[in-house]
Amino acid sequence: MEVILLERVEKLGGIGDVVNVKNGFARNYLLPNKKALRANESNRKVFEANRAKIEADNADRRTDAEKAAKGVDGKTVKLIRQASNTGQLYGSVSARDIVEALEAEGAKVTKSQVVLDRPIKNIGVHDVKVALHPEVAVTVKVNVARSPEEADLQAQGVDVLAQMFEEEAAPAAEELAPEATEEAAAPAEAEAEGAAEASEPAEATEDEQ
Repeated sequence: MEVILLERVEKLGGIGDVVNVKNGFARNYLLPNKKALRANESNRKVFEANRAKIEADNADRRTDAEKAAKGVDGKTVKLIRQASNTGQLYGSVSARDIVEALEAEGAKVTKSQVVLDRPIKNIGVHDVKVALHPEVAVTVKVNVARSPEEADLQAQGVDVLAQMFEEEAAPAAEELAPEATEEAAAPAEAEAEGAAEASEPAEATEDEQ
């Protein structure tokens, strides 16, 4: 289906562009959200008659979004969730969770502005895009952890999962260490005994006496 874009749509085009899209995308997203019009003769005339106003309204919204971006860009929010020892969450973090966390930090965004291709399902610090306007996007950090202390470590750049695996591996290494020491010591002791025997003076034979 051919449509006339009423605002910039990522990977499609800008205001006034006529583009060909899949019927489902047009009917389910572009048209109901007033991001585009069907590209027929009647709508072309309507768009051209209102083009100046559409572009002016878009510019105003972009200006407002740029102002709002200052209070959102670079923000970090912490979300404490239960997770397994491998870091997999028992559940997930959704766009709604991120909106609520940002609002608690004084940043007003909507669910539709949070660009999350799929829910977050593991602990860690995740970069999430927030599109405040088709031409204004910022990035926030979502720190998902199992405890506030773990979140603080992740904020400092610590890989808590790697650290945990190292701590779990340490006792096993210590258990193996004595065995390895004993195995290494045995040949050394045998060598020392052999050297001692070689250094003892040989008993005189009867002929020498």
